[in-house]
Amino acid sequence: MLSYNVASLLRSVPGTERRYSVDDVTLDIAPDLRLAEPINGEVRLSRTGRSILAQAWLSTAIEGYCSRCLKLVVAPIDVKIEEEALPSIDIDTGQPINDGEPDALRLDGHHELDLGEPVREAISLAEPITLLCREECRGLCPTCGVDLNTVTDHSHSEDALDPRLAELAKWRDRAEPN
Repeated sequence: MLSYNVASLLRSVPGTERRYSVDDVTLDIAPDLRLAEPINGEVRLSRTGRSILAQAWLSTAIEGYCSRCLKLVVAPIDVKIEEEALPSIDIDTGQPINDGEPDALRLDGHHELDLGEPVREAISLAEPITLLCREECRGLCPTCGVDLNTVTDHSHSEDALDPRLAELAKWRDRAEPN
């Protein structure tokens, strides 16, 4: 659960904090990004003069495919989140607050802080640009597609040609003068 009721924290003096354990939380991150492990860590919520400062240290793992050999890979992800959450309703009067910051993270009308979206964004941004099963992965042969990590002695003759390019090779042979 990544949603917290902070009404009592809003009534506290600045500097007051609450800590929450995050245990085995699952989220849908993105259509092309899946979690391989649940999210675990800690959230610390602190009262500031005008808002709630949310800090989180979370760990999980994502599932993807090696960029070189296409094997399934599980990559660990650690994220640190620091967000300021502004109230949308005054805790004492119940009146809406319009402070001119439309893009800020907001508490809802019941003084609930939902960290789901900031966590999704942080995990998406922490995803490696290229996943690798291991640093020394040799990948797939560009000619025949064999996994070069499993074959120790693999080579092709100079004349080996991708069958999809056969028609271009015929055209090249006709165009070359003898």
